[in-house]
Amino acid sequence: MLQIKTWPTLFTVSLMSLILVAGCGSNSASSGDSKALTTPSSTPAAGSGEPSSVDLSKVTLRVGQTGWSNLELGFKAAGLSDTPYQVQYSVFQGGNLQLEAMAANNLDLSSTSEIPPLFASQAANGGNFKIIASFESTTLNQELVVPKGSPIKSVAELKGKKVAYVNATTAHYFLVKMLESAGLSWEDIEPVPLSTSDGLSALISGKVDALASYGNAIITAHQNGATVLASAKDILSGNFLYEASPQAISDPAKHAAIVDFLSRLNKFYAWTRSNQQQWAEITAANTKQPVEQALNTLKQGEEQQPSRLSSNFEKAIASQQEVADTLAGLGLLESDIDVGSIWSRKFEEELKQITAQSE
Repeated sequence: MLQIKTWPTLFTVSLMSLILVAGCGSNSASSGDSKALTTPSSTPAAGSGEPSSVDLSKVTLRVGQTGWSNLELGFKAAGLSDTPYQVQYSVFQGGNLQLEAMAANNLDLSSTSEIPPLFASQAANGGNFKIIASFESTTLNQELVVPKGSPIKSVAELKGKKVAYVNATTAHYFLVKMLESAGLSWEDIEPVPLSTSDGLSALISGKVDALASYGNAIITAHQNGATVLASAKDILSGNFLYEASPQAISDPAKHAAIVDFLSRLNKFYAWTRSNQQQWAEITAANTKQPVEQALNTLKQGEEQQPSRLSSNFEKAIASQQEVADTLAGLGLLESDIDVGSIWSRKFEEELKQITAQSE
């Protein structure tokens, strides 16, 4: 049985309907009859050291999403929503907000880019998370844009200008790199940290001179006449991460549920490649864009870098370490970070099995 919960936002632009509902109420969405069953798991019973079976019928897995209900709707469309446990989805405007929810023990599983965990790890209690998996995906629709009619034609012309960005996300990182490439520093602009929706509103209303953002905010910005000043497609690695709370990792039943969820996630990615028209129609309906545009974005993204889970921990950790070193070198992190310390390898063997099945 799936439940979807939306977290409060300050979204004020009617062009974007991201299924973000003010308040903290929740809605139930039927996904077929979830069977109460005992599922074999490689997770040992507490203190036993031996594999055991766990009852998933009593598990509620709290999962975060960014932007809109893509996983909840996607799993349903792909026939993958018949989980033997309950899933409670929550929608956020960014991965950084998902990790804030996890720190407050309101999520079991979150999805982010490489950047939010770096900032979150320096919070109290280390952010109350560990990175457990990575997946590769497109770096398209991550851009620095200027509003319609703007006289600004290059990043160098942003000196002294107000630039909105989403703090502690890919937008934060790629804006830094773009400024560097143009011979500017962070101090050369007037940075304005805003949520995706508030940043979009500020751009459209002329309150800022440029916006560094991603996803639906960029799509809607273009629909309102914004133009690209610089693209992050060659700046970002395309590595995205899944984090779990220590409590979920150590709980045998939730651990098993997460493994099952990640397996379904990889099947979902494969389904979107085989059903691009259907997925584009669902995407378009929920992001208020033309179907053709959603289809082109999907095709281009899959051509650039297909979305799929990865079990190559060394590659993912090395990539994130490079990002961490860059941010620390610019003084944007409180201290240097050994990225390996914020990863958990307790799902590594299961991930290898999941990814091997899709090869």
